[in-house]
Amino acid sequence: MTRERVRELDNNKAYAMSSTLFRATSSRAVQTRSLLLASAVAVPAARARVPPHFLNSTRAYSTEPVKSSGSSTALWWGVGLLGASAGYYFYSSSTPAKPVVALKKEEKKPLDYNEVYKAIADILDEDSDYDDGSYGPILIRLAWHASGTYDKTDGTGGSNGATMRFDPEGAHGANAGLAHARDVLEKIKKRFPDISYSDLWTLAGVVAVQEAGGPTVPWRAGRVDKLSSTDCPPDGRLPDAAQGQDHIRNIFYRMGFNDQEIVALAGAHALGRCHTDRSGFDGPWTPSPTLFTNDYYKQLLNQK
Repeated sequence: MTRERVRELDNNKAYAMSSTLFRATSSRAVQTRSLLLASAVAVPAARARVPPHFLNSTRAYSTEPVKSSGSSTALWWGVGLLGASAGYYFYSSSTPAKPVVALKKEEKKPLDYNEVYKAIADILDEDSDYDDGSYGPILIRLAWHASGTYDKTDGTGGSNGATMRFDPEGAHGANAGLAHARDVLEKIKKRFPDISYSDLWTLAGVVAVQEAGGPTVPWRAGRVDKLSSTDCPPDGRLPDAAQGQDHIRNIFYRMGFNDQEIVALAGAHALGRCHTDRSGFDGPWTPSPTLFTNDYYKQLLNQK
């Protein structure tokens, strides 16, 4: 075989091997490019499953410059950026828009009865010219007269309802002068409109007793106001100072009290004073009509 023939065969083999290697390399390049694109597209979904601490560890910067490896490196960087761009487009276009959340209305705060207590206490001594300088006694009288109409036999009357707001109960002789007490508490009602009149009047009585130095009085909210005069109790359910002990017993027995409890309740006369335009009597019951004392009993026992 001539040298020319051998050289020709060698060249053919080299060409065939080069073609095969080129095709294999090209195929791998295509596969690698496809893999990069697929990985770039999958990045957003995959990142959602990667622990945050791992993601943070990849978000770092290097203090060394990036090493260059020729034109092929630049080509692969271009392919990687193309894949990343495609992945971002896929992620941003496939992610549903966040729904618009309507702002909630500010929730109404529950009524703070301690704040109501403080507001009532603040007005007790605001008018030094009224009686003996305190609204306390008349607020106790309001609470008592709103409650003292209760009848245990049929459940009518009592503090639940605040029916003294209506006539004819508001105009009953025993309630003379109590319009002033109701007017005083109206400013508290306007400040705390959610409290019922029934709760407001009874709480005012509690405040007045305690702020005068009296005992702690258990009290609970929850009374509901009546809406009309149809629920007003009949006249004559409250004590009449001009009548005797049998009358007093009948009034209090109707509510469920015994003699011992009647005597204890009568001690409230240590607070306040009488008025001729209300009861026909005049003057304070004790020397200290704005303080909760046992002076009422002392005077009954010691004075003739």
